[in-house]
Amino acid sequence: MTNTLSTIVNIAAYKFIALDELPRRRRELKSLCSRLSLKGTILLSTEGLNLFLAGSRGSIDEFLVEVRSDPAFADLKTKDSYSDRQPFNRLLVRLKREIIAFGVEGIEPAKNPSPKLSAKELKKWLDEGRPLTLLDTRNDYEVQLGTFENAVDLDIDHFRHFPEAIKQLPPETRERPVVMFCTGGIRCEKAGPLMEREGFKEVFQLDGGILKYFEECGGDHYDGECFVFDQRVALDPNLEETATTQCFACQAPLNAADQQAETYVLGEHCPHCYEEFLAKHRATIEQRQMQLAEFAKVLPGSVPYDHIRPLNIPKRFDQATLLDTLDGLHPHMGRDQWKDFCERGFITFEDHEKREHPVDPQRIVRAGQRYNRHVPAMVEPAVNADIRILHEDDAIVVLSKPAPLPMHSGGRFHRNTVNFFLDEVYAPQKLRFVHRLDANTTGVVVCARTKAIARNLQVQFEAGTVEKSYLVRAQGHIAEDQFTSTTSIGRDTVQAGLRLPDPDGQHARTEFKVLERCDDGTGNLTTLLEAKPITGRTNQIRIHLWELGHPVCGDPGYLPDKKLGRTQTLGVGEPPLCLHAVRLSFVHPETGEPFLAEASMPGWSNSQHVP
Repeated sequence: MTNTLSTIVNIAAYKFIALDELPRRRRELKSLCSRLSLKGTILLSTEGLNLFLAGSRGSIDEFLVEVRSDPAFADLKTKDSYSDRQPFNRLLVRLKREIIAFGVEGIEPAKNPSPKLSAKELKKWLDEGRPLTLLDTRNDYEVQLGTFENAVDLDIDHFRHFPEAIKQLPPETRERPVVMFCTGGIRCEKAGPLMEREGFKEVFQLDGGILKYFEECGGDHYDGECFVFDQRVALDPNLEETATTQCFACQAPLNAADQQAETYVLGEHCPHCYEEFLAKHRATIEQRQMQLAEFAKVLPGSVPYDHIRPLNIPKRFDQATLLDTLDGLHPHMGRDQWKDFCERGFITFEDHEKREHPVDPQRIVRAGQRYNRHVPAMVEPAVNADIRILHEDDAIVVLSKPAPLPMHSGGRFHRNTVNFFLDEVYAPQKLRFVHRLDANTTGVVVCARTKAIARNLQVQFEAGTVEKSYLVRAQGHIAEDQFTSTTSIGRDTVQAGLRLPDPDGQHARTEFKVLERCDDGTGNLTTLLEAKPITGRTNQIRIHLWELGHPVCGDPGYLPDKKLGRTQTLGVGEPPLCLHAVRLSFVHPETGEPFLAEASMPGWSNSQHVP
């Protein structure tokens, strides 16, 4: 059945014949195919030739004329089909021990072939209802796509398993006609002589296989498609390419239903290999989790180490003294403390050769210069390092962050941070945070494996298409079951680095829903809420609840009665900040499918464990 609209001709051919001079034949065939721009696979062995090639009609015809000029292949027959694209990526011409792997000694199809049954004769037998056994010699994944009606499936995953499989056939099979078939006939060439040797009395092979049957008889008595070993994956009885594709991971053919299944993710897994994928995925995460736990046995920042902090000079301190600059940048340290640091050589300046020199506190600084502050034998506060990996793939890693635990280096923390832990466990790869949680906040954190993936996700956050859901426990009973806060938030920090509501500040919107109102019987009233920040301002949920008179339980910065506290990271063992990023929903940057990241509920979400 010729498709005149298609431009690529696909041919399959084989011949069992004793061959010699294989290296020469390989060179000549490779040169011929390259000259004609043909792609595909040619296998040569001492037992014959097996080929699958594709190219233009003119190139295929010229190739066949040249090959058939060799007396060994003068009668070479082909099975033709057509496609709109080249189904092969490259040309391979290989020397093999067998042109079809079987692994059984003494089988010589060229000398002792089984009788062949033409496609039209088989159709006639099937039309008549003649008693026979139709035996499918193909692999299980091929049979899944289609086979002849009432055919026997040997359930093998490689042709090498055929010899053992036929031993399991019912004894009566040996007494009646058996018609074997495969894609193009080559497997039956070897299977037939073996079956005769094993005592099957009347064995036929379908001449030209399923493809020849399609060409001459269409789809009569056949149910489904035929798997082919190229990028087309499967052909229908009209020898047209179907919508069937192939799993990148396990190579299984995937029909339309497979491609619609939830367990199919392009490039990762399909319904046939999903369980294996899950097992490997779990093993990878378990290994990472063990590495994190091992690394956290002794917190890296809690072991004394010498630390260097960069001090960059901003424009406003250009031409000021170093002492005035340091005191202006970090007034909480005290002027005398900074002077002492300078005199003890803890403040240095690098020359152009990267050599460090102590500096006088009265030195005049220039904007853009960088100085170093040396902190000898630094010991960081303890943290909760129980980081949990929720998901990872080739694009993203999703974590559940504990608290207290800063994400980035800064202030009193440089090694006891999420970033430092991940750098150790995922080295040499450096994960990129696409959003952040405060040190005292727990829950879902999404990391990107590459800069491009990070940018993709950041664009989603900036566009407001990422759905964020937090669990929060607030002080007091909130009357409304559902409410929205649109209080604007100031751009600048005030006391202790905290931001405040500001009518001229940045627009902010948070939607709240009351989940439970709790009373512990001692007058301690709290409300458990779901909070959905539509915008993403710093401390947004905490500020909105504080402004409403219901600060978050455990918040060290936003206190009852509109008072402000401190912004420092809480200590291990202190009552927690009851704010938990419970889920994030976004479009996966590689698959383009919706992705939901969800963390387990914290202990304080239970009314029996209100801190």
